[in-house]
Amino acid sequence: MKCPYCGHTRSRVLDTRDSGDGIRRRRLCLNCQKRFTTYEQVSVAVHVIKSDGRREAFDRTKLLNGIRMACAKRPIAMSELEGIVEQIEEYVYSSGQAEIPSKVIGNMVLDRLQEIDPVAYIRFATVYLELPDLDAVQAVIENLVTRSK
Repeated sequence: MKCPYCGHTRSRVLDTRDSGDGIRRRRLCLNCQKRFTTYEQVSVAVHVIKSDGRREAFDRTKLLNGIRMACAKRPIAMSELEGIVEQIEEYVYSSGQAEIPSKVIGNMVLDRLQEIDPVAYIRFATVYLELPDLDAVQAVIENLVTRSK
């Protein structure tokens, strides 16, 4: 840990406290004698296995942006989109798995979008399911209409 004042790497911990989602430590630099605070959080790396076999770190922002694009110009509150992302993120990290298939995440998004907005569902499905033509899109729409009745 480097001192933010002088850059020295040696410090002494004066106080340690729980700060909800991490640990707060009050430190004393052994070089300049100034005090500073550090916050520690547990970081768990979960990787997403893509359909082509590639692996990349789970990225909450990327997930939110994909959902946001599907919901563009739809009457859906941003807080609702954040809620979807939080539910999925909670599942990903609480699953205890180091790797999770992208298909699992994509299906979770589809399930939630189907509940809140059929147009956003179709937009996301068109990209996620890689629908090749209008017939495939029409089949998904007909399936959605049948399920909603």
